[in-house]
Amino acid sequence: MTTMREAFAATATDLLEADERAVIELAEISVDFFADAIRKHPNRVVNVGIMEQTLIGVAAGMAMEGFHPIIHTITPFLVERPLEQLKLDFGYQGLGGTFVSAGASYDYAASGCTHHAPGDVQALVSIPGMRVLVPGHAEEVGGLMRSTFADGVPTYIRTSVASNARPFDVRPGRIEVIRRGRLGTILAVGPMLSRALEAVGEFDVSVVYATTVAPFDSATLRDAAAEGSTLVVVEPYYEGTTLGTMSGALRDRAVRVVSIGVPRRFLHRYGEPEQHYAALGLDASGLAHRIVSALAGS
Repeated sequence: MTTMREAFAATATDLLEADERAVIELAEISVDFFADAIRKHPNRVVNVGIMEQTLIGVAAGMAMEGFHPIIHTITPFLVERPLEQLKLDFGYQGLGGTFVSAGASYDYAASGCTHHAPGDVQALVSIPGMRVLVPGHAEEVGGLMRSTFADGVPTYIRTSVASNARPFDVRPGRIEVIRRGRLGTILAVGPMLSRALEAVGEFDVSVVYATTVAPFDSATLRDAAAEGSTLVVVEPYYEGTTLGTMSGALRDRAVRVVSIGVPRRFLHRYGEPEQHYAALGLDASGLAHRIVSALAGS
């Protein structure tokens, strides 16, 4: 099965071939995926080494010269370490670029806190104008990437080893309605959809699927979350993060909102990613208990 990272590398290579303004910038991560591209286009595939602030600065310079940079490394090194450069070099200057991470939130679980990144989306939505995409399947990565490439908007694409059972026909800026019900609404973000669907089983609830966190599809959410209902947000990063981007959608509506995501605490015991999901109550069993509790409280 193709991974999200493999799908990203294939799409980036295709864009490099199709558009002579495309450049790929790396920081020692995933270099092997681009061996052919480096050989064919040595001037447009740049590995700056383990210098993530430089990675962003060089990409901004490329963008100012008319190139379309695709920037990639592990999530905490792409987002948290060079956050100031992302804010100033791209956000403040209004430059476009495609930033694709790997490893969120706990894909590199055993490597410890330096490689954990449940706070990436929260950090990036603090930058005005930053588009944030969270695909839930490898087959969604290419379409999201192609449809936003070189449109002048700084765009973050969050990839992970966690995946839904199947892809959906997702579009940037659009929430997909998976099913409709009467007892409440489940908003699943990215790779949390399959877990959420398994958790709710045959419950008579609406389920909607978001791969775009910012800007948020307020119209679809308003249509799905009725006045006086309960909305449960199931997110793959720090819980409560999505509330900030969706709050405007429900500002005039009495809806009870419950967030289920990564707890806001540091982890000091490390295992495999699936072990972390289970320990944090984010596997299907844990979600079922938490979603039932949330709906019962409405």
